[in-house]
Amino acid sequence: MSELETTERKTFQRQTPDSLMLYGFWYRALPSEQVAHDHLHKAMLLEIPLVIGRDRQGNPFALRDACPHRGMPLSYGRFDGQDLECSYHGWKFDGHTGQCQLIPSLTSDQELKVDRIYAGSYACQEHENYIWVFVPEPPAAGAGFTRPVEPLSPAPRVPTFDGKYKIAHLTADLPCNVDHGIIGLMDPAHGPFVHQAWWWRSRHSIHEKQKSFEPIPMGFRMSAHTPSSNSAPYKLLRLYADADSITTTIDFVLPNLRLETIRAGKYWFSSLTTVTPITRSHCRIDVVACWNIFRWVPFGPALLKFVFAKFVEQDRQTMENQSEGLKHNPHLMLIDDADRPAKWYFQLKAAYLESRRDGGEMRHPMTGPVTLKWRS
Repeated sequence: MSELETTERKTFQRQTPDSLMLYGFWYRALPSEQVAHDHLHKAMLLEIPLVIGRDRQGNPFALRDACPHRGMPLSYGRFDGQDLECSYHGWKFDGHTGQCQLIPSLTSDQELKVDRIYAGSYACQEHENYIWVFVPEPPAAGAGFTRPVEPLSPAPRVPTFDGKYKIAHLTADLPCNVDHGIIGLMDPAHGPFVHQAWWWRSRHSIHEKQKSFEPIPMGFRMSAHTPSSNSAPYKLLRLYADADSITTTIDFVLPNLRLETIRAGKYWFSSLTTVTPITRSHCRIDVVACWNIFRWVPFGPALLKFVFAKFVEQDRQTMENQSEGLKHNPHLMLIDDADRPAKWYFQLKAAYLESRRDGGEMRHPMTGPVTLKWRS
């Protein structure tokens, strides 16, 4: 084997996304605006059918959309603001705990302990225009449900640095599995080809870049750096604030979180993007952004939403086109250095799954800071 072939064998690494769902995390379930107070809403999360609603106080709840009696979707039932009644036999369940409250067919001399029966229930939190649902490890087959699992930490939030800021969000379906969605989210080399626009960048602006990365709990960070010089919005920001003070930090954290923060003195912009598995072949991207930069600009949130929507639609179309090739199960190839973040993602995912299997501490694939170079 030639030296070139040996180098290529070391450099190119064939990997295929495994599409395994990661349990034990918070996931964005639905935008808040989609969950009205007087309706039950169907949702799918990690191939789990859910029914989501609000109680009398407007607080969200999430139950598995299946009555534990005969499997009838609870979303077809009636909700009185506290209890959800199955449309098949009238069994009632508390909306927040899933605990059974009533079985109408029981006679007075039948001693079934109704309060020991549960519909599957999931912890819910609502903030920044989204309802989050905590998805624990599923129970063993045939084991049924008990009290809902209480998460050890709250749902993630977009970082904010003062009390006065604007906020915008958007959501879009992606016709691919969650792994392809996530590695597309962290891919640093596709920008000049997928996200071409006169106000952003073009393929003619490609140049070599060098960025430092460091391990963080459950993920990795592109360390604080000066923003790219070939993007028009950053050039505009330099006119608005002291250029020497502008830094960008990007984190990826399992299972699906990309957090970006731009600081320019007293001005800042931050976003939290998630790619949520719906089924093994379908995921959804959700973006929430907060900022105090250009707060005085009329229609600022609408303008930012337009920009994000343009990017997300370009990614969605790319994923749709890519799915045609993936139908034939081709061999896939990841290269250094541009695809190293994708490799870290698969290694983090494998390490997390291994730690859950053996009960040990998760072993981080990064041992220290790393500098990567690529052209984009």
